Amino acid sequence: MKEMSANTVLDSQCQQKHYGITSPISLACPKEIDHIYTQKLIDAMKPFGVFEDEEELNHRLVVLGKLNNLVKEWISDVSESKNLPPSVVATVGGKIFTFGSYRLGVHTKGADIDALCVAPRHVERSDFFQSFFEKLKHQDGIRNLRAVEDAFVPVIKFEFDGIEIDLVFARLAIQTISDNLDLRDDSRLRSLDIRCIRSLNGCRVTDEILHLVPNKETFRLTLRAVKLWAKRRGIYSNMLGFLGGVSWAMLVARTCQLYPNAAASTLVHKFFLVFSKWEWPNPVLLKQPEESNLNLPVWDPRVNPSDRYHLMPIITPAYPQQNSTYNVSTSTRTVMVEEFKQGLAVTDEILQGKSDWSKLLEPPNFFQKYRHYIVLTASASTEENHLEWVGLVESKIRVLVGNLERNEFITLAHVNPQSFPGNKEHHKDNNYVSMWFLGIIFRRVENAESVNIDLTYDIQSFTDTVYRQANNINMLKEGMKIEATHVKKKQLHHYLPAEILQKKKKQSLSDVSRSSSGLQSKRSSLDSSCLDSSRDTDNGTPFNSPASKSDSPSVGETERNSAEPAAVIVEKPLSVPPAQGLSIPVIGAKVDSTVKAVSPPAVCTIPTVVGRNVIPRITTPHNPAQGQPHLNGMSNITKTVTPKRAHSPSIDGTPKRLKDIEKFIRLESTFKDPRAAEERKRKSVDAIGGESMPIPTIDTSRKKKQLDAQHINFLPSTWRDYPVKNYQIHHLQFQQITSVSSKIPFD
Repeated sequence: MKEMSANTVLDSQCQQKHYGITSPISLACPKEIDHIYTQKLIDAMKPFGVFEDEEELNHRLVVLGKLNNLVKEWISDVSESKNLPPSVVATVGGKIFTFGSYRLGVHTKGADIDALCVAPRHVERSDFFQSFFEKLKHQDGIRNLRAVEDAFVPVIKFEFDGIEIDLVFARLAIQTISDNLDLRDDSRLRSLDIRCIRSLNGCRVTDEILHLVPNKETFRLTLRAVKLWAKRRGIYSNMLGFLGGVSWAMLVARTCQLYPNAAASTLVHKFFLVFSKWEWPNPVLLKQPEESNLNLPVWDPRVNPSDRYHLMPIITPAYPQQNSTYNVSTSTRTVMVEEFKQGLAVTDEILQGKSDWSKLLEPPNFFQKYRHYIVLTASASTEENHLEWVGLVESKIRVLVGNLERNEFITLAHVNPQSFPGNKEHHKDNNYVSMWFLGIIFRRVENAESVNIDLTYDIQSFTDTVYRQANNINMLKEGMKIEATHVKKKQLHHYLPAEILQKKKKQSLSDVSRSSSGLQSKRSSLDSSCLDSSRDTDNGTPFNSPASKSDSPSVGETERNSAEPAAVIVEKPLSVPPAQGLSIPVIGAKVDSTVKAVSPPAVCTIPTVVGRNVIPRITTPHNPAQGQPHLNGMSNITKTVTPKRAHSPSIDGTPKRLKDIEKFIRLESTFKDPRAAEERKRKSVDAIGGESMPIPTIDTSRKKKQLDAQHINFLPSTWRDYPVKNYQIHHLQFQQITSVSSKIPFD
């Protein structure tokens, strides 16, 4: 009787409230074993520094209290200087709001704080960047003070008593700012300029997410685990086309809505289950889009044609609704979905008692996964120039990924978000060097004895973009260079130390501790947004460290590598390391005449918003003969070369009901507890929702770019005499690739 009574009490404590746009999948309450697995998850996360102790938390509160007092003093001073009546000055107020990982309660040791300064209508933005900046300059405990006034979301960055703070500004159309001000009220956006709306958006989205989850503490623990996993697996970077903090938070929040009473260990598993089978580009929504008479631009594929081409839409819940994942590309989505599937397989094993949580947090061995790599190098002559230059180059790497994806002979371009210090001996003119690595999968062409692959346009377009922007913002200085080099896997030892390249099953705890304690220097992105700049400030939780030892590839990756036909690049022995010039493979635009051209890939689902409902529209039939790329260096598509062209989405189509967006999550056979022996087998995506749907690509039809001085007018005149050359790999064969090296422009 006592046992039944305890179960009854437990069931009565479970959430019955409806969260999200659909009914929950399961209202089941956690069992004792679920709490045991949750504690084991916490224990596995602790070595990575994801939890702050009480002393550090209190220190943050003290710092924020000091900053809040400074803001009130400053607003009062500004009010007096503008001759407001004393009665108004006494009540004018002002307040600091936090957002991002700190507001969500998932920040890590050493993480910075994203904060918003809210001022009344008579305080101008110019006051914030002038008089408040000066006030901060004369405060004890303030270090590394700098203003980024021309950013997408203007910000003042500084360190206050050892805590890094990014402070944005918004003024509201009201006379006083009270301490109990609620920013979730849409009317607060009325009569504001776009910069203030962007600044407010971070707080509004964060608060709305917390308002839409059933259990905040369970949500926070689950989000900590998922963020740590994403960083460890190298898929945490909004800037590079993966997901940033707010996007991961919304995916976890949606999982919590579907399983409102589940424990964190169960939610981590359900997270992988749901999103490994999600039918992208159907959007992820935490609530129905709300209409407003403020007429601000919102994410709506019915109205905005560009929104129809978003590949992995995750829509913010606060008005104006936006897609937080507009940077996601075909390649980054492919990599993330593959990681979701891998995470599902590992958590299945964990909940069956066959493995432990440490396996989920093992980093992948990126440098064993592909046969071909592009090494992108950014160098500068001084540390200050290098910090600026690297920030700009990194913010544009997704442009290079997009260019490579549109090349008809490239199936996938996978950028590793981690940068590495370059070898200074290879760059004698510059002492400060950073490198990024992109894994490349070339498309196989049947019946083609040789194929020339031309990357000249792809690479030159990227470098032009970077140099042009650097010049436009007066950043470009002598000594700033970009180099790109094509290398095979066996040549990576010229760039990276053996401990990074060698296969290790498990990273040692000492390596983890060293990684966790080493904070990376923050670089401000020139096109970051307040919603999610995603240089996640939780730098104390690295997904991989240059000093750490990478893990071996999974069994599946090893098998795919061994089964793949040899594709050897024949080139001269590297007496000089290839970093001297840009040896990028250029893939000459010739394909053997025996290759037949075929029509483009066929299906895209364009989600549209009609009123408050999201309706997917099918535009074209899918061709099931086309395979998916394996992440091992060569696509499994062997029969045809498919030209990549744009697809104009049709406005006609058979609409589906709103609940069809998540129909797959209603199939009980797919969502059973993995610990039950008869219910462990999972059905594929095809069994529950059909083939995954290719997304329209950008038109790549273009003339080969002829580069001369006219194409580099944006550079200072002293740079114009440098030659522009082609970067080519001639005769790409499935058994032989011949590489031709050439120097990059401006070297």
